[in-house]
Amino acid sequence: MDLGTAPLFGLSAPVADEAVEGVPVTRSRELLAGIRDDQTAITEHEISKIRRIAEWAAEHVVADGAEASTITERGLDTGLPVAGPGAPLISDFAVMELSALLGRSLDSGRAYVGQVVELAYRLPRTWARVLEGRVPVWKALRFADTTRTLPADAAGFVDRQLAPIAHGVSWAQIDRLVEEAMVRYDPAAAEEKRTAAQEARHVDIDLDRVGFDGTAEVSATLDIADALDLEAAVARRAKLLGQLGCEDSLDVRRSVALGEIARQDLALDLQVVDPDTGEITRTVPGRRVELIVHLNDAIGHTADGAVGRFANTRTPISPEQVKEWMGTPGTSVLVRPVIDLNGHQPVDSYEIPDRIRRQVELADHHCTYPCCTRPAERCDLDHNAPHTQGGPTCRCNLNPKCRGHHRYKTSGLATCRTLSPGTYLWTLPSGLYLVDPTGTYDLTPRPGTTQPSEPPTDPADPPDE
Repeated sequence: MDLGTAPLFGLSAPVADEAVEGVPVTRSRELLAGIRDDQTAITEHEISKIRRIAEWAAEHVVADGAEASTITERGLDTGLPVAGPGAPLISDFAVMELSALLGRSLDSGRAYVGQVVELAYRLPRTWARVLEGRVPVWKALRFADTTRTLPADAAGFVDRQLAPIAHGVSWAQIDRLVEEAMVRYDPAAAEEKRTAAQEARHVDIDLDRVGFDGTAEVSATLDIADALDLEAAVARRAKLLGQLGCEDSLDVRRSVALGEIARQDLALDLQVVDPDTGEITRTVPGRRVELIVHLNDAIGHTADGAVGRFANTRTPISPEQVKEWMGTPGTSVLVRPVIDLNGHQPVDSYEIPDRIRRQVELADHHCTYPCCTRPAERCDLDHNAPHTQGGPTCRCNLNPKCRGHHRYKTSGLATCRTLSPGTYLWTLPSGLYLVDPTGTYDLTPRPGTTQPSEPPTDPADPPDE
């Protein structure tokens, strides 16, 4: 039935067939044809890439069980179980080098290699369909993530069931299939998983993505009875806020209600008996969270546009928000002196004093290996020039490296040179990488070129996007 849609919206009628003689090919059809060609090329490159990674992994298998230990002494390469039981163990140092080449962090690189190895070795039917172009690479890699915890026979069951329908199956179907495989082939593990889920109940308050607007995401996994109690309490208090005249939306009132419930707990004046001494103590109302805020004296003189930095989440913070926090009863304010991040105060010892550690962690916010984003607080502080060879224990010779990349450098397979404070040149077997405050740059010359790609000349003045 012709509903007259095209005339209604002022659209031209569709062309019957671009191959018909005399019918012009529209720009839209040309673009769609080009997009189709691009998509085909991308698919072919993705397939070629994971095939090469699978072959590369086969070149770096650690076959000796003794070499596959989990010992983490410096300089020792170990076999990494990147995929499920029955898949080969891959050299940890080899994965580190590939991660840098791919522009991935160490954890991301390990996970990616694990997905490819899982597909190639434990899901052969699905792998064959991927190589044929019948299953999208991204979808197959996500499938592989769900099967890595299964025993070998359970993974084979999933592969047999999945391969014929992988191109159109939903994620809910995959989850159900994996759970069925676990119950079928490893009922003890299935029960252990159920028990672990009860033990994994948690409440997460995401302070890593707090912005200038001052909000934070909260997520939780609760026992269902606790969840119903919390829902009833939040709903009741949100309704009461509305009855008392609060004009905010229901969602906003529910968020306010949860905060009020938390503050009520902070204000409780409870008697607590110390089990060791029998002494009765009393909880003190007020906030017990340490908030670290970086301010300068300009904030006190500037009405508009002043911004502080919230060190707990490394995000900007409004001075007005800081004033509200400082006005909370029971709040204490500690003013620390400014640290010169480029200052040099070396010590003779190998051990790193807290003042130098804090200086380094404030200057380099994360691991300085190419593409690694592990926070500096969770890294080792490494002497670039070894202390045993005269390298000073000072900001100029120290930088954070996560434990894996620290081991890699200590092994001698990778070297790191400090070009200037915050700028490092890494030499790996696969090439050269420059790491500075703006990111990682691959300086390895490409075939047919004489000069490597250049990074920005000044970290404070990055290139235009």
